[in-house]
Amino acid sequence: MRDETRDITVVHVMRHGEVANPDGVLYGRLPGYHLSELGRRMADRVAEHLAHRDVTYVVASPLERAQETATPIAKAHGLDLATDARLIEAENVFQGKTFGVGDGALRRPENWKHLVNPFKPSWGEPYVDQVVRMMGALDAARDQARGHEAVLVSHQLPIWIVRSYVEKRRLWHDPRKRQCTLASLTSFTYEGDRIVSVGYTEPARDLVPAHLLAGAKPVKGKGKAFGA
Repeated sequence: MRDETRDITVVHVMRHGEVANPDGVLYGRLPGYHLSELGRRMADRVAEHLAHRDVTYVVASPLERAQETATPIAKAHGLDLATDARLIEAENVFQGKTFGVGDGALRRPENWKHLVNPFKPSWGEPYVDQVVRMMGALDAARDQARGHEAVLVSHQLPIWIVRSYVEKRRLWHDPRKRQCTLASLTSFTYEGDRIVSVGYTEPARDLVPAHLLAGAKPVKGKGKAFGA
């Protein structure tokens, strides 16, 4: 009889590819934001990277950019694409507005009330709420793919927050220091029901513009303060 407590399951949590966003707004949970041509190339690259892995379950956030990123991965493995609302982008009061490096957003008095508590944070969905829903999505995927591998497509902030929680770091942080580049994979290895390690890879790194790579310094007019 198989000892399920010893099963090794890998849950890859992928950030979606580049989005077509000519106006440079913080699109958040707004509908209608699709992958750019470069974003589709990123999605295809990761699908190729994972083509020979033992992936048995693929699930994505309901937002278009996540669904479009996950589709070639599911197709490569002959799987139906599932949707999990728990993988959605974090709620943000600045959704639909520009909020980037050097655009003066921090000097606008109407924004100050939303910036009083970076520890919660006061501008959007509490970090602890993101941990709860993301851990629920990870554990559900683990159960669906037990003994194999799963791919979840989500968004930068929720991915970074759940990784920080698992690695026992504080949840509040400098957004510029998130290690979660476009089309990257943050991989959680479970032994039974317990996460035993976390890995990080960037299969499409050569396709990502330099100023958007993990750890890159923000460029005026190009960086967004809260990721996507």
